Amino acid sequence: MRTKIAIACQGGGSHAAFTAGALQALFENNIQDKFEIVSLSGTSGGAICAALVWYALKKGEHPVEQRLLEFWQDNTAQTYQERIFNDSSIKTLELTNKGLLPQINISPASPLLQSWLSLVTMGLRSRFVNFPELLKAHIDFQELADWGALPDPPVLLLGASNILTGKLWMFNSSHEAIKVEHILASCAIPNLFPAVEVDGGVYWDGIFSDNPPIEELIRPSFVGDTNIPQEIWVIKLNPTFRETIPIQIDDILDRRNELEGNISLFQSLRSVERLNDLILRGAFKDEFLQRYHVREPIKIPRSFAEKADKPYYIPFIEMSADLQKVLNYESKLDRNPTLINQLIEDGKHQGKKFLEARG
Repeated sequence: MRTKIAIACQGGGSHAAFTAGALQALFENNIQDKFEIVSLSGTSGGAICAALVWYALKKGEHPVEQRLLEFWQDNTAQTYQERIFNDSSIKTLELTNKGLLPQINISPASPLLQSWLSLVTMGLRSRFVNFPELLKAHIDFQELADWGALPDPPVLLLGASNILTGKLWMFNSSHEAIKVEHILASCAIPNLFPAVEVDGGVYWDGIFSDNPPIEELIRPSFVGDTNIPQEIWVIKLNPTFRETIPIQIDDILDRRNELEGNISLFQSLRSVERLNDLILRGAFKDEFLQRYHVREPIKIPRSFAEKADKPYYIPFIEMSADLQKVLNYESKLDRNPTLINQLIEDGKHQGKKFLEARG
């Protein structure tokens, strides 16, 4: 029997192009021959990648990664005008975060801001400036509505934060049809996008709750009794380690964002570790383990390199150290095709390294 795996994709804006490259490497190396993908989860940019791969798997497409790569190509600044808009926006943001330009805070829901954006983006491709339209160009949400809830694997989980109740929220393909609003909610960075209203709830980016969803991947109420993974593969975007103390204001902002992006991930991994240690100690009856098709601890990445080794540790899929050093907070919003392609290529390389280490 094939090993059951779940793939969890961390959020990080444009850095999630790395995730696209990593997923490309996994599928090009025919992981489905040895592994059964029982679930996919993601937050923000990771939610986009997870949703596109899940959709391709449900449609039986081959190659699976083609739809994902086409999305990221479509998402780049392609024309001369788009490059000028993108590069000037990123440069302005960098200077502002360095304190060299004054910061003006305007609500993303402001009519004034919307009017200004309509003016400065005039002549650009509509899919470049209209995120819902970009998503709809690569996922047929009417088809998903016709499918309805899909309890069979793989199950898709998208993390978001309900800003009124303060609760973590999970959009779940086994409970409801996936909507474009679900992905938008998971990607709704508060200072960039208005809050997204879905079925009576109001949501912001899932980075405040689960980045990416991990614990839910081993809960039968979320994925079903027979879809508990034997391994959780985590595609990680935010670096754990940093060599220097952040002193400049933009470095502080960047490091704070990285730490925020990893907090929930490490907490979730610790929860799975506790469960694993209980399994190793024989804390559960055989009937319980058989019911959920669990025979041994669930393989997960080790949060910190200095932690004592345990038999259930596997590597993260994460960026090369050299690439991590040249990225910053602003690059998470950068759609320059050179950067996007660099991220995809590094993802492909690191995905192959993971498979080699995984054996």
